[in-house]
Amino acid sequence: METRSVAIDGPSGAGKSTLARMAARRLGIIYADTGALYRSVGLYALRRGISSRDARGVAALLPEIEIEMSYDDTGCQRTHLRGEDVTDEIRAPEASLYASDVSAIPDVRAFLLQTQRDMAARRDVIMDGRDIGTVVLPNAGVKVFLTARPEIRARRRCDELTAAGRDVTYEDVLRDINKRDTNDSSRAAAPLRVAADAIVFDTSELDLEESFSGLLDIINERLYGENDAAV
Repeated sequence: METRSVAIDGPSGAGKSTLARMAARRLGIIYADTGALYRSVGLYALRRGISSRDARGVAALLPEIEIEMSYDDTGCQRTHLRGEDVTDEIRAPEASLYASDVSAIPDVRAFLLQTQRDMAARRDVIMDGRDIGTVVLPNAGVKVFLTARPEIRARRRCDELTAAGRDVTYEDVLRDINKRDTNDSSRAAAPLRVAADAIVFDTSELDLEESFSGLLDIINERLYGENDAAV
């Protein structure tokens, strides 16, 4: 049976994971957080004391890395690195910056590419990341480029990290957001860009519920047809 896929790309802090997870629950399909894969590689390099910009050093670690995804009782995706649940740890600011750097390494992208495609081949999915619509799933039924102004994204991320007990400041988070934007858009391997057939959805002036409603409208129109909405 042919599977259906939704690709959501966009910069750091745009709310991709939150909105994709909400949409997957509403539509009754699987949410695949591919950013967690890169974050896991970055976390492993960080723990091993390898610079995130040491391409050869990071590549040498890849045979040791085992990443598995599972889903808890609420349907939330959990990430396991060599058997350890690192779902929360990979969201720390330092791990995020490592993820941005290692994701620019061609060996890392090749290592994880087939894993991502296998997810979409087995079941209907909503997949978010930086190059889902351009590289990983170029034939996705729906492509959305989700974005917001850097200041808005930094405030949202800061609030999220603070609520999770992280000691962060808005200024630090904004600096990290801007650095990741530069890294993601300028890297040689699969840079962050808008797919030619993607819908750009800017949520700068929208709250969470308005953003969620807008995303569902896009998915229903493109994937199911106006008269065949899955909500």
